[in-house]
Amino acid sequence: MKKHIYIYSPSSAVRDKASFKRGVKRLQTLGYEVEIDEAALATHQRFAGDDETRLAAIHRAAASGADVALISRGGYGLSRILSGINYKAVAKAIAKGTQFVGLSDFTAFQTALLAKTGAVTWAGPALGEDFGSATTPDDIMEACFDDLITGQGEGAGWQLPKNATHSVAGNEISEGNTGTFSINNAVLWGGNLAMLSSLVGTPYLPAVKGGILFLEDVGEHPYRVERMLTQLLHAGVLAQQKAVIFGQFSGYKLVPHDKGFKLATVVTWLQSQIKARVLTGLPFGHVATKVLLPVGFKTTLAVEGRDAFLLWGHQH
Repeated sequence: MKKHIYIYSPSSAVRDKASFKRGVKRLQTLGYEVEIDEAALATHQRFAGDDETRLAAIHRAAASGADVALISRGGYGLSRILSGINYKAVAKAIAKGTQFVGLSDFTAFQTALLAKTGAVTWAGPALGEDFGSATTPDDIMEACFDDLITGQGEGAGWQLPKNATHSVAGNEISEGNTGTFSINNAVLWGGNLAMLSSLVGTPYLPAVKGGILFLEDVGEHPYRVERMLTQLLHAGVLAQQKAVIFGQFSGYKLVPHDKGFKLATVVTWLQSQIKARVLTGLPFGHVATKVLLPVGFKTTLAVEGRDAFLLWGHQH
């Protein structure tokens, strides 16, 4: 029996119809049954339909009985409808086997659902950006997606950058000298940094203690990344975590005024501010090669030298 994927649009309007169509065709080629929400291509201003239309789409996705509810794209729009989502209905759908997958603006939905119900969602691809790529979609992304939909995924691994450092009690230690450490049974959560920082002080940011927080963003200059991290720091969020993992921060440009201030500067600064371990290089974000990560699930972070692993075992 073919695995069933439900495509819906809870955020920005789909402007690139070609990538949408390519994405649908690619999923069908991979052997999935694809169902497209009736409002997937709706438009209202910059949104995929007005607020009520997008809320209804979320609730239809929850009622679809699909194996995966996959967003068409990110953008903006979920923040303004968080109060209208029937979180119990979404959590019930997840309990019955529907996995909600997405990234970027979708982080707002994921963290709100986690805060309200504790239900697990997946940080992963979007239809257009990933499966609808003008070039061949990334093999690792597709393999991770297949692992999720078949219930085979047990974790993700990556190699830490050569010059990376991590902190232990605020002291920088070269990754080459880390030896082996692991953080066990910690809730993995996070996603898009701009979305997370925008939810500080609201009921939609979960109070995760002893967690593993992963972060990514696109088009944000390192000083803006630092400013958002500062907000999480001052709000006490970062002090509650056992590890902070930087995914991919892409699509920004340094300028002469920076005078050497770059993303690595921000990472070093963060290490000096918190006791949690700070790691970099996670293959997740607005990039072609991305792993899928269970948001809200207890996970083990294991590091041996430059080899890092997030392990969660079978989800099904």
